[in-house]
Amino acid sequence: MNENVNDRMRKVKSILVTQEAPTDQNSPYLKLAEKFNLKIDFRPFIEVQPVPIKEFRKQKIEILNYTAIIFTSRHAVDHFFHICRELKIEMPADMKYFCISEQTSNYLQKYIVIRKRKIFTGLKTAQDLLEILKKHKNEKYLFPCSDIRKNDIPDFLRENGFDFTEAIMYHTVASNLSDLENVFYDVLAFFSPSGINSLFVNFPDFKQNNTRIAAFGPTTAKAVTDAGLLLDIEAPLPNAPSMTGALELYIKKANGIK
Repeated sequence: MNENVNDRMRKVKSILVTQEAPTDQNSPYLKLAEKFNLKIDFRPFIEVQPVPIKEFRKQKIEILNYTAIIFTSRHAVDHFFHICRELKIEMPADMKYFCISEQTSNYLQKYIVIRKRKIFTGLKTAQDLLEILKKHKNEKYLFPCSDIRKNDIPDFLRENGFDFTEAIMYHTVASNLSDLENVFYDVLAFFSPSGINSLFVNFPDFKQNNTRIAAFGPTTAKAVTDAGLLLDIEAPLPNAPSMTGALELYIKKANGIK
């Protein structure tokens, strides 16, 4: 695409966020909608489906042979304990859990008594978690993940000689978005390469035209450009660490708001 991003500066009235709708009434998206009188809708572009127990068995993984579990999402927590329940496995009290964020570690209490367990928590990013893992190199790690996942953690573990195994416990698939075929938004906000893939799975002939594309994170931004789309809004930015922050900066400029 030869068109310049600045040439595409048109007023924003509607945004589709390709994630679940927030349950928090103080969500920054809801505040953004109110502040600028916008229509903001939410629709997950990807779905997570459990791996059937027969498929998991083919991986020949003995969960109790490991001393530590790495969790990078609530999906991973849910599907790990679902598999354990299917296999009638009860996690030993000395099992260690390494979680990417406090949100993920708190979610563990759905399945275990947190105060009696050894839980190590990163601040938010994979890099934070890697700094913690460096201090526990002698563990035997199990990494529950999707068939589609980022490479940062397994690459780090492999390159640094950690004893670890990836366990595919859920699949990431494109949602059915057929009801959106004739619905148009000024901005589509994406958060993963899987979301971009889902767009084209559902709409193989998608033409961007005047639709602005927002992407969170470098891998999502790359997926946008690799798909031949023009990236209009990129997050995080130094002055806007969140998607809503980046959207607000763009809206002020596009809508001529001082």
